[in-house]
Amino acid sequence: KNSNPESRISVKLVSEVGVGTVAAGVAKGHAEMILISGYDGGTGAAPLSSIKHAGVPWELGLSEAHHTLIVNGLRSRVRLQVDGSLKTGRDVAVAAMLGAEEFGFATAALVACGCVMMRDCHTNKCPVGVATQDEKLRRCFSGKPEHVENFMLFVAEELRAIMAFLGIGTVDQLVGRSDLLAQDYSVRFWKSVKVDLSRILYKPDAPEEEMRCTRGQEHHLEKALDYKLLPQVEMAIETGEAVVAASPIRNSNRTVGTIISNRIARKYGSRGLPADTITLNFKGSAGQSFGAFTSKGMTLNLEGEANDYAGKGLSGARITLKPFSGVSYNPAENIIGGNVILYGATAGEFYANGRVGERFAIRNSGAQAVVEGVGDHGCEYMTGGRVVILGPTGVNFGAGMSGGIAYVYDQSGILDLNSNLEMIDLEPVSEEDDINELRGLLEKHLQYTGSKKAGFIIDNWRDCLPYFIKVFPMEYRRVMGKMSREDEAVERALLQDN
Repeated sequence: KNSNPESRISVKLVSEVGVGTVAAGVAKGHAEMILISGYDGGTGAAPLSSIKHAGVPWELGLSEAHHTLIVNGLRSRVRLQVDGSLKTGRDVAVAAMLGAEEFGFATAALVACGCVMMRDCHTNKCPVGVATQDEKLRRCFSGKPEHVENFMLFVAEELRAIMAFLGIGTVDQLVGRSDLLAQDYSVRFWKSVKVDLSRILYKPDAPEEEMRCTRGQEHHLEKALDYKLLPQVEMAIETGEAVVAASPIRNSNRTVGTIISNRIARKYGSRGLPADTITLNFKGSAGQSFGAFTSKGMTLNLEGEANDYAGKGLSGARITLKPFSGVSYNPAENIIGGNVILYGATAGEFYANGRVGERFAIRNSGAQAVVEGVGDHGCEYMTGGRVVILGPTGVNFGAGMSGGIAYVYDQSGILDLNSNLEMIDLEPVSEEDDINELRGLLEKHLQYTGSKKAGFIIDNWRDCLPYFIKVFPMEYRRVMGKMSREDEAVERALLQDN
């Protein structure tokens, strides 16, 4: 919510026994919309066990969630949505009477577009061109937006007729009116006569404003630290004039910098601001997601320590962590940041004068970082960027790493034992470009954090360089080799033309 205050937070729950309790917890966690998803419908590519035996009908889960939220005084805070092979206006009417305000259509809309339910979505051989990248098969697609539009109009027309019959003027008036439903006892089947729907059709005794979403959630975003800093940086966002602001920080201050980044992104998009336009200096212990999604032009300097997810989704900013001034311990041997730092980062810089936790830089696709030790699963699923680690790594390093490069200062000589070698190669740092890149990152790390370890390595460069190991993904090497061959082919063709 901090990354985009105007967004709506939605949580999907599978219709299942006890889903009401989960829905109540989600509502207390300030979700704004809860989706109750029934066991029916879904993609044709799902395994048979998921199609036939996952969850229960949406009617059961929806009524339970609706009743539980009312009993706990939470129903007025959230909107309820339902899906699970809704097909007709009658389905929508029943869903509304059981408590839903929004209704999801997928399978029926796909059929309106021409889907014949071949369940070949995962084979790339959809015969009607809906779920395939095969150009020949895609030419078979005959669906048009008007087909879905007409289908939804028919659904709305049937719903309108049902509401008119019931004397209901709007869908809002229909929500939660389970008293308008009754069990059909005319169906004389030996199983149906024993079915008791009274708990599903029960209408809780509650005021009308507590039967549906009438007031929404209170997120208390105005208490976020960013809103205290915004007056100091608004002029910089508007004009691009550099500004420096400082503030103490506590671990209750989460996603610091994200709301400011949102203002930058709304005005400038991914282009952001010039480097160091907004510099924020903090001192203390930062809460979760410090600097998450922060944009180009922002610099966040923290003297102290950070919790998990620092730099999550980093989008161009620079984040530096360094210990409190005057500490007596060796920062290179102590933790300064939590787990899952730089998760999903796309651009920017991160420098930490100390070690960080597990799953560092997983799914990093473009940021560069220097830290002085990591926990288990470092650089997992990394696809781009540059990472320098000036200390030990935990186990399973580089698992699923398909891009980017990591340089590890491996004095103990056990990196190969700690690495997952299925997709990566380990080799010395010997090429001039790699050496220059590595040294440049270390010099920045020294400049921004004052790292004594980086200073020692730079001062003893010739002796320390042999301890560095380059972690090079095999897939990245293959792609780079292919690009090099293509470049060579282009150069040969140009020479021949000349």
